Amino acid sequence: MKALLLALIALLAAACGRPALHAQESYVFGTRVEVLVWGEPGEKARAATAEVLREFDRLHRTYHAWQPSAMTALNEALAAGRAHEVTPEFAGFIREAQAMSARGDHLFDPGLGRLIELWGFHDDSFKAELPAPEKLAALVRAKPSIADLRIDGTKVSGGDTPNTAVALDFGGYLKGVALDRAAAIFKERGIANALINIGGNVMALGSKGGTPWRVGIQHPRQPTPMATLELRDGEAIGTSGDYQRFFEIDGRRYCHLIDPRTGRPSTGTQAVSVLIPAGFDGGRAGTWSDVASKPLFIAGDDWRGLAERLGIDHVLRVGADGQVELTDAMRARVKLESRP
Repeated sequence: MKALLLALIALLAAACGRPALHAQESYVFGTRVEVLVWGEPGEKARAATAEVLREFDRLHRTYHAWQPSAMTALNEALAAGRAHEVTPEFAGFIREAQAMSARGDHLFDPGLGRLIELWGFHDDSFKAELPAPEKLAALVRAKPSIADLRIDGTKVSGGDTPNTAVALDFGGYLKGVALDRAAAIFKERGIANALINIGGNVMALGSKGGTPWRVGIQHPRQPTPMATLELRDGEAIGTSGDYQRFFEIDGRRYCHLIDPRTGRPSTGTQAVSVLIPAGFDGGRAGTWSDVASKPLFIAGDDWRGLAERLGIDHVLRVGADGQVELTDAMRARVKLESRP
């Protein structure tokens, strides 16, 4: 009995010494968030993960597009044609989003907040309802864009002749920023191996005990992965799809991805996934994983040319007809599990 007890103690001690996987979930940015940390003591992993989730919550509350926030305060001022003082962080985000929008031919445009609201997507439980034609036509004529904003230090305005139709919405940008923030926090806290998933925008750090982190790409019409791939250290992947936030009327799908050229939901694509390498654009792999999928989604059949101009080599696209298209670089990385 004594020998058996000693053997059990030895087994328990060995088990306690194994690298642990710490997992924590939350709900932020209107989506499910999952953070995994591998091979760290429980207390260290929990403390670092808690700091990451606190930063996510701060970003979510500060830049919420329709609940009272720094974002809504700025939008109210822009609608009144007034300049508004913002924090240095907020001014930096606007500058960065302007530059990214320009690189994507303004098909990604965080200045379309009023159009997004008009289509009913400024709500967690949006209705199947088309906007009033006259209101839609007026906004389309106004051509709101983040490019209309002028930033002088930390003062934001609509310029000499303000476009009062501009309203910011960081829904296609902030999750990517949060990924890069998470990576920075983990690095500062000595966490080398982690996986951060914000509603399908995923960044990998290190590996899981020497095994690469494996992720799936959602099938746009089925609740199963369409493809899988292994993420390398510092890489990030993001997907935009017409299956995430949408409603249907008379058999037609209206998704939350608004084409700024028409003011209407984009219809030429079911889904686009982009894989961004570590260190891309000065260490903004997370941000670009969120941003780049939007203009490529809206570009439709012209997506390849835009991807080349953006410097995005790894793209998987599902067209409106369900046809799967991949760049050569992406084809070499993914394993297709099924086709739409």
